[in-house]
Amino acid sequence: MAQPITKTQLLQEGQQEKEKLFKYLGTLTGQQKIQSGTVGEWSAKDVLAHLIEWHQLVLGWLATTQRGETPSIPAEGYNWQQLPALNQMFYDRNRDTPLTVIEQRFKETYQAIRDCITALEDSLLFTPGLHPWMNKNTLTAYFNSCTTSHYRWALKEIRKGIKPC
Repeated sequence: MAQPITKTQLLQEGQQEKEKLFKYLGTLTGQQKIQSGTVGEWSAKDVLAHLIEWHQLVLGWLATTQRGETPSIPAEGYNWQQLPALNQMFYDRNRDTPLTVIEQRFKETYQAIRDCITALEDSLLFTPGLHPWMNKNTLTAYFNSCTTSHYRWALKEIRKGIKPC
């Protein structure tokens, strides 16, 4: 799918995909949401925790940059080739967190992402390589990856793993 070309489009597409994901999750029982083995060893709850972690990563990269520092990309102690290990660490960190807490954290981090996007000027969102750590990517590409694209992935994987009641 093409990258959004306006801030409004970025926000709308993220909202639409989040709504699709939560509409589907709304058809599941609480037990189905915490059932392991939905996506690999993960439950639907674990997938939401994964989305939260990636919201927080992107927000963290920007906060670090705003302090005049260079963020560790994708995370301290990890490189892009180590994403499976990073995602496993996220799973381990969140697997015992109750579903209600994960659902609330998702709402909070999703809103933080929206607020961040809204606060940024379009020129900052769409400038390739705005910061050295971005290579030639735009902030929009990072936001789109941690919202719209990630929500589509989550919905597709959860649908494959769980059929609604």
